[in-house]
Amino acid sequence: MNDNSNSQALIEKTVFPILFALSFSHLLNDTIQSLIPAIYPIIKTSYHLSFSQIGLITLTFQLAASLLQPFVGLYTDKKPQPYSLAIGMGFTLIGLITLSQSVHFYTMLISVALIGVGSSIFHPEASRMAHAASGGKRGLAQSVFQLGGNAGSSLGPLLAAWIIVPYGQFSVIWFSAIALLAIVVLSYVGNWYKGFVLARSKKVNIQSVVNQFSRSKVIFSVGILLLLIFSKYFYMASLTNYFTFYLIDKFHVSVQTSQIYLFVFLFSVAAGTLLGGPIGDKIGRKYVIWASILGTAPFALLLPHANLFWIGVLIVPIGMILASAFSAILVYAQELIPGKVGLVAGLFFGFAFGMGGIGSALLGKLADSKGIEYVFSICAFLPLIGLLTSFLPNIETKKK
Repeated sequence: MNDNSNSQALIEKTVFPILFALSFSHLLNDTIQSLIPAIYPIIKTSYHLSFSQIGLITLTFQLAASLLQPFVGLYTDKKPQPYSLAIGMGFTLIGLITLSQSVHFYTMLISVALIGVGSSIFHPEASRMAHAASGGKRGLAQSVFQLGGNAGSSLGPLLAAWIIVPYGQFSVIWFSAIALLAIVVLSYVGNWYKGFVLARSKKVNIQSVVNQFSRSKVIFSVGILLLLIFSKYFYMASLTNYFTFYLIDKFHVSVQTSQIYLFVFLFSVAAGTLLGGPIGDKIGRKYVIWASILGTAPFALLLPHANLFWIGVLIVPIGMILASAFSAILVYAQELIPGKVGLVAGLFFGFAFGMGGIGSALLGKLADSKGIEYVFSICAFLPLIGLLTSFLPNIETKKK
């Protein structure tokens, strides 16, 4: 087999070891990130923080994790950086260590900003590498990648209940071992990606998506997709950041019990993640997007009126159905704008994190003025924005 044949095989084959390594590193990255909201009940009590200050911590993290992402993606579309993921995890490691030592509100903001910068570097390039390793199964690749992230997010509250609540804020430093492990895994992935980039430079006939839509149609469709991201992540912000406070306030459960309920929700999100991508590969992304956003609405509308038992039941379908949305939206957007994998990943990951941060800040302010139960009764209507999916065009994957 000649060099061209070797290059062809490397590019067209689905490289599952790399997908699993990326998913595992995503799990480690998002486990660290999920420690931030998981320790909110502790630092709120210890440092007498308001809901507004809690919201500002999330806003700082989410903005740092979002603003850089499109620029990172745009740059790496032109100049791939195989080892950027390991470097980004270095920022996360520093932020994690400083967070464990923070005793002032502003040092907490600096700490979470460093973790956010690491996330900004990680997500667009990791998504690009998943796309590269997909072998054409883009939806499956993004779902595998997202599965790790959502599984990591679900572990944060559980680890907080087991470790941080009993041992205090300083125990956050123990999780620096996770960041070091991630750096090792991402260095291995970087070695593979360096070889992939070299192989791609020797090859011209790569499978691509033919974009048959006008510029205005593409812009309009991206606008709808961003509105869907807005609805998903505002609603996710209410559950991820304030669900524990809602349960404690309304049902007088302990902090540890509330963390377990949050884990059930986030584990349901992780369990549902694999659905959207592969199903979208088979039947089309648009139908998955429609079902995943709008399908959450009936359960979301019931949640504020349910007792504690039924809340435990309802958060499972809410998490599973809502989880399938992001992979489908991301791959749909990448097919809508061919050749801009990193830019699209950076834009959508960045916008998602930004909406989560803004949502957290606004919802914290609303909780201070109107009460936490009011927040959940209002957020229940957000999934109805999924009706906008009907305006999206159908996209067909073709080979040149």
